[in-house]
Amino acid sequence: MTGGSGQAGRVNARHNGGSGISRLALCLEADTWGPQHSHSGRKKPQAPNRTKTLSFSSGAATARMAATAAALRCCFPGSSGVGSGFVKAKSSRRGWCAAAVAAPSREAEPVSSLGHRTRVDFPILHQEFDGAKLVYFDNGATSQKPYSVMRTLDEYYRSYNSNVHRGIHALSAKATQAYEDARRKVANFVNAADSREIIFTRNATEAINLVAYSWGLSNLKEGDEIVLTVAEHHSAIVPWQFVSQKTGATLKYVGLTKENAPDIEQLKRLLSNKTKIVVVHHVANVLGSMLPIEEIVTWSNRVGAKVLVDACQSVPHMPVDVQKLGADFLVASSHKMCGPTGVGFLHGKFEILSSMEPFLGGGEMIADVFQDKSTYAEPPSRFEAGTPAIGEAIGLGAAIDYLSCIGMEQIHEYEKELGTYLYESLLSVPNVQIYGPAPSQTVHRAPLCSFNIENVHPTDIAEILDLQAYK
Repeated sequence: MTGGSGQAGRVNARHNGGSGISRLALCLEADTWGPQHSHSGRKKPQAPNRTKTLSFSSGAATARMAATAAALRCCFPGSSGVGSGFVKAKSSRRGWCAAAVAAPSREAEPVSSLGHRTRVDFPILHQEFDGAKLVYFDNGATSQKPYSVMRTLDEYYRSYNSNVHRGIHALSAKATQAYEDARRKVANFVNAADSREIIFTRNATEAINLVAYSWGLSNLKEGDEIVLTVAEHHSAIVPWQFVSQKTGATLKYVGLTKENAPDIEQLKRLLSNKTKIVVVHHVANVLGSMLPIEEIVTWSNRVGAKVLVDACQSVPHMPVDVQKLGADFLVASSHKMCGPTGVGFLHGKFEILSSMEPFLGGGEMIADVFQDKSTYAEPPSRFEAGTPAIGEAIGLGAAIDYLSCIGMEQIHEYEKELGTYLYESLLSVPNVQIYGPAPSQTVHRAPLCSFNIENVHPTDIAEILDLQAYK
């Protein structure tokens, strides 16, 4: 839902990046979508219609919000309030993938949904508020973490905390092995051709900046063009604005269709021999639309352009095969896929990474250092200057183990069912306008919905829904 301030509230029916829990995720997404979007309320180009912001203290607005909140609660079957969500207060079941989790034992109740089977794996969801079990509504921003990830982090810091690649003692050797094992797990998870194609970064934002500064500044010049869509996350737009200002390259934006999805035909028309890189999402974090990456890569390759894919909203929720997609670069974040914050990754084709200059200078990324020059290590070390987020990377490996144990295809199918239910249920709520394409047999829509509620500011709706959990 969006209001006059340009903020967007988002509801996601997600399994929490692998937790499988049947719940909606409501969050405010300020400054995360499209160009020309500011706190001052300036509208985004081609964005959906905005509504006038009403004061929360308005009696009419309060009544309208209360009615809308009640209608929204009807989207949660079996729920007497938002806090109880889809899950009955007494409903729990030990994690079904025993090798990946260590959950407290409790009486099992015969349930069949993936959400019920995995909810017990997430300790934060064991909290209660006034007798109602916590339902986490902010999956679009970050996912919760299962026991197995927490246990892995705890084991690292308790048992073998040490720097990697630099020591010959036993703890350093064990830490190095676990860190590189995590890299191999990421590579296998996205089917990279070689684990050296996986670069650990702080997050997907840093990964995009790495490409923008290391590849972009060296390969773009005045007259070149960078193609993006208006539905990109700001972290995929701002770095290329910086690069265009420094190189003289031009930014070209793909608009939206009447169905509020990126206009693929316009994208094809924008491609030319001036296009040097295409920066696109796999799944839009606001619109829920999914782009045909394989086709975009084919079209881009015909004009000699590279392709960078923001896969933050796809890697945690469906099988992603980087070799099949064919993109030159792909980025994702650990914290959206049941892993720790502070670590993400860049996948890049090895021959391209080998041709790129380092992004940061320091220890680990060098081969030899002289007083006046240095030679650089091969990827991935070239792009991992200094002490990395060791425990976090190892924790990401544990998150991948957890997701893989469930199965990404099963996760994807479960989410498709939830996403369709969410979309159809929101359509039944009065005065709600949903953005993005409608799900159908031919159109895949991710299980999230951005929407406006007529004459109500998104912050107000978010606050009143949040308060329901405490009543």
